[in-house]
Amino acid sequence: MLGETLLIVDDEESILKLIKYNLENEGFKTITVTSGEAALSTAFEIIPDMIVLDLMLPGVDGMEVCRILSRDERTSHIPILMVTARSDDSDIIAGLEAGADDYITKPFSPKILVARIGSVLRRRRKNVNLSSSASEISIHGIRINPDKYEVTVGSKVISLSVTEFAILQFLCRNPGWVFSRNQIINAVKGDDYPVTERSVDVQVLGIRKKLGSQGKYLETVRGIGYRMAEGPDEA
Repeated sequence: MLGETLLIVDDEESILKLIKYNLENEGFKTITVTSGEAALSTAFEIIPDMIVLDLMLPGVDGMEVCRILSRDERTSHIPILMVTARSDDSDIIAGLEAGADDYITKPFSPKILVARIGSVLRRRRKNVNLSSSASEISIHGIRINPDKYEVTVGSKVISLSVTEFAILQFLCRNPGWVFSRNQIINAVKGDDYPVTERSVDVQVLGIRKKLGSQGKYLETVRGIGYRMAEGPDEA
């Protein structure tokens, strides 16, 4: 590991201590808080490399923390691993829709948690490395600047989560090509990404809403998946 700083959020002190102990043994730096309010203020203050976030929190819950951080330009790039006691697809999809990038269900093995965090961070480094060497994309009035990790429509900056940015960038780099949900997952996350295909629908819906009128170019191909409509690059 590279000594990344992780913000750990859980209202149970015993779980915080367990996560902190295991992560610091792996070389991570950790900061722990016990409420959604503290999670928000700390995230904006230190801009951690990743957040491990329990969804069931007193006051501002984990879902709302996800929504706020994923919509703010300062923190939308931070990957969030949600920790949930619920394993239903609907709850997991709700968390992903709120802005989380991955999940783990309670009870969990500390070794599995460390492995999942490592996987998320490796994907993040890979995406950053790919983005840093990639050229700007411009299609249908949508501009993607990988160096700045920025998407604009006209003069408006669009705030996307890490996963939304990766999906949009992938589809915009391959206009006209139709990709299945599994192909999209594999392209932006890796073959071992443990979510349902339904989560891709949630992410695409979120991207369309944020793109406004330009969202119509992100097309659904019924029975197959999604594509970005072909169009000329813009100067």
